[in-house]
Amino acid sequence: MIEARLPKGMRDFLPADMLKREYVFNIVKDVFHLYGFEPIQTPVLELSETLLGKYGQDAENLIFHAQHARSKKEPMAMRYDLTVPLARVVTLHENHLTFPFKRYHIAPVWRGERPQRGRYREFYQCDVDIVGVADMSADAEVIGVAVTALKRLGFPQFMVKINNRKLLTGMGIYSGVPENQLADLYRSVDKFDKIGADGVQKELEGHGIDREVVSRMMGLLQMRDSGFTILEALESKMHHIPAAMEGIGELRQLAQELSNAYISLEHYEFDFTMVRGLGYYTGPIFETIITEPNLGSITGGGRYDGLIGLFRRESLPTTGTSLGIERIIDLLDTLNLYPADLNRTVVQVLVAIVDESCRTEATRLAAELRSQGVATEFYMNDQAKLGKQMGYANRKGIPLVAIVGPEEISAGQVKLKHMGSGDEHITTREAVAANVRELLK
Repeated sequence: MIEARLPKGMRDFLPADMLKREYVFNIVKDVFHLYGFEPIQTPVLELSETLLGKYGQDAENLIFHAQHARSKKEPMAMRYDLTVPLARVVTLHENHLTFPFKRYHIAPVWRGERPQRGRYREFYQCDVDIVGVADMSADAEVIGVAVTALKRLGFPQFMVKINNRKLLTGMGIYSGVPENQLADLYRSVDKFDKIGADGVQKELEGHGIDREVVSRMMGLLQMRDSGFTILEALESKMHHIPAAMEGIGELRQLAQELSNAYISLEHYEFDFTMVRGLGYYTGPIFETIITEPNLGSITGGGRYDGLIGLFRRESLPTTGTSLGIERIIDLLDTLNLYPADLNRTVVQVLVAIVDESCRTEATRLAAELRSQGVATEFYMNDQAKLGKQMGYANRKGIPLVAIVGPEEISAGQVKLKHMGSGDEHITTREAVAANVRELLK
């Protein structure tokens, strides 16, 4: 016998879990449509050359490579995220796209992670991106999508943290970080929330960066103030650093666009310790955290104007964000945010079989209900007693049981039993679908 087991980091989802996941996916899709984003789909496998050289070495060590004798001439790998495939899609199909191109993509990705709670080797990503818009209105739009989705899902307190890669580079130049060590700067600062200010300072000094340089950098990173005030303070310090001024200008425009879109300071702040680890970001970056209770990051994204340029002669300005849909699904359970009346099953009515003589009419009733849009299950084991069928409905969470026994058949009626209250309702055969819909309200 074969032992039934899963590969580490992979999961099965039973119907009750899938209904919760579909609840979240449906709300998120509605928000994407509300903002005018349209869906795409791409293959699980991409050419290795498409994926490699885009994410940074740490991330690329986690890519799953396809092992197949016939793929040696054309090496392939499983997609690591949905962003690099988007760049390939835009290049390959640009003559069939209308720009600005606003797409969303909800699909599984694969990473060779070390499996642990909340970290899987196969998981879904949920992305929105805008291709072809250089100004900050696009960045504000994708931040607005994330804020709207989280509000609709019921998260009470969250904060979008915003930074800019150009500003980080400017801070490094201002502080005296050697140009060839700016990448070390990004990697170390990205660990700020895990190892704290002292840990980041120690790590940067460990890379051979002078202690005074690190101290200047740490002072800039930890500046705090609201809205435009902090940008003005940074501008007064770094007005002679072009990269810093460009980053500050983008953040100022972004803040204005967020204000125009009615995204208040209640939901965003500038945080210069937030880096985003992937190597392709070029401008504004953003990440959303749950603030009460402090449960970490649930969305992340930014501007990556150079990525599509790896596939075509001229790049296209692009920005986007990814909702951490797996964490969101788990946190809705943790915070008890799923609706109390969220169905445990798709079935609205179970048509029970009183005895073999009633089987034909029960079958016809199920067909009639389905023809009128009622999700109906027909109990197929006609040897089971009525009580057992009721127990089956209870275990599955089916709200109504329709009974057509000899008496109901002769009278042209149906008995509807509400499993929650135990109440029974007699209805005519013609009105049964309407009565079902009324009882389900």
